[in-house]
Amino acid sequence: MLLALALALVQAAAPPAQTAPQPTPPPRPAPSGPYVALEVTQGRTALGTIVIGLYQDKAPITVDNFLKYVRAGHYDGTVFHRVIPGFMIQGGGYTPEMEEKPTRPPIRNEARNALRNSRGAVAMARIDDPDSATSQFFINLRDNHSLDFGIRGAGYAVFGEVVKGMEVVDRIAALPTTSRGPHQNVPEVSVVIRRAHEVPAPPPAPAAPPANPKP
Repeated sequence: MLLALALALVQAAAPPAQTAPQPTPPPRPAPSGPYVALEVTQGRTALGTIVIGLYQDKAPITVDNFLKYVRAGHYDGTVFHRVIPGFMIQGGGYTPEMEEKPTRPPIRNEARNALRNSRGAVAMARIDDPDSATSQFFINLRDNHSLDFGIRGAGYAVFGEVVKGMEVVDRIAALPTTSRGPHQNVPEVSVVIRRAHEVPAPPPAPAAPPANPKP
């Protein structure tokens, strides 16, 4: 399953053919919530916490599925098993021993929701079948708009956004990787989601000061 998933994502991430310049997309809407924190460690070292705001209003099936895994403790002790700098980090399905965890039935693809695979967006991983996502997700390290619906097919459904801890994501992306059996791009030292749990909405960022404040 992993090999098919890796092939699908790598093919989707290939540079698109030359096309006419596209207009700049509108800013991504703020997540409606709920919010989930991923506490991440590597060995005995705490790497930090990634807080994901969920788009329950735009991806209700996917968010409900993700929250069921969170509440069941499925993600606790799983690893980010696929790390590709300049592309994405993927997790949610394997133990540190690279054993795949059992999952719930797959869900319907909600990639038509107009949310884009931009930097910081969280989307569901899947195999070739558009409606095959279960527990695995990935965090985009850059604007991967070729993964959006309608550009190369069914697309990969965005259901959340990193609202805090993107520096932790970048830290994971910079780690050395290796191959472990059929699995490629695996961090040499396991990057473990020690705990995934719901958290309150983070406070809004302070307003930026005026461009030209008066004395």
